[in-house]
Amino acid sequence: MRDLSPGLLNSLYSDLLKEGRLDGQGGLSRKTVKYIHTTLQRALSDAVRWQKLARNPATDASPPKVEDTSMTRTVWSAPQLREFLESLAGDPIYAPCFLAAMTGMRRGEVLGLPWQDVDFANETLSIQQSLISVEYQLQFTTPKTRRARRIVALDERTLVVLKGHRESQIEERLRFQTPNQGHNLVFRKWDGEPIHPDAFSKAFNRKVAATEVPRIRFHDLRHTHATLLLQAGTNPKVVSERLGHSTVSITLDTYSHVIPSLQEDAAKRASELVFAELG
Repeated sequence: MRDLSPGLLNSLYSDLLKEGRLDGQGGLSRKTVKYIHTTLQRALSDAVRWQKLARNPATDASPPKVEDTSMTRTVWSAPQLREFLESLAGDPIYAPCFLAAMTGMRRGEVLGLPWQDVDFANETLSIQQSLISVEYQLQFTTPKTRRARRIVALDERTLVVLKGHRESQIEERLRFQTPNQGHNLVFRKWDGEPIHPDAFSKAFNRKVAATEVPRIRFHDLRHTHATLLLQAGTNPKVVSERLGHSTVSITLDTYSHVIPSLQEDAAKRASELVFAELG
């Protein structure tokens, strides 16, 4: 660690941009290299705190700049989201899309959700694992932070959708006489095996392309959920808890494009409260 220097790290970042892919087919994206820098910086910060290093060399390194897309992120309005969900009626991806849109869950969290983590009695679900693809091989992982392991409240419509999906799943299993797989996933293939995240995203993209709504990624359902909540005046801390962000500041930074309109609404409400009697 003592041999590390800002220059050495900059050389690493340059090499990763040029030829960092494991398959040898080119370099990593600027965003990925920036993420690697952030990880190194945090690890080396711990080394300084534990007195293994006198100074963090990553602090003076120059990782690639990544364009801030927070202002250009595409999200759906409430009518657009409703239009898309209505277009999916009877489709296999209707229930997982509905759940993602109404909770802000990530793709892996949706596809990795087991039935035992859905609490119909208390109208909540618990996020304890995620389904990811590593070199196209499926793996279950646990959330990286304490806040990512969270309990999310469910609204009445989402509960109805999940109950209907469970009934259809039971009927399908009986019809095809397939055993109840050990994963016991809420969303799975007809044989009980997990749905590959990449295949699911492709199915989602096809459905979006067949509608009149703007093109978005599946992950943008998460952004849509957060944006709609903030526009409705929901406390950012509550939004942060639903999304599983490690701090509320991450929520505020990510959705800073929504905050100005909230400030305007707050100013109007304050004025109305103070001077309501004056008309």
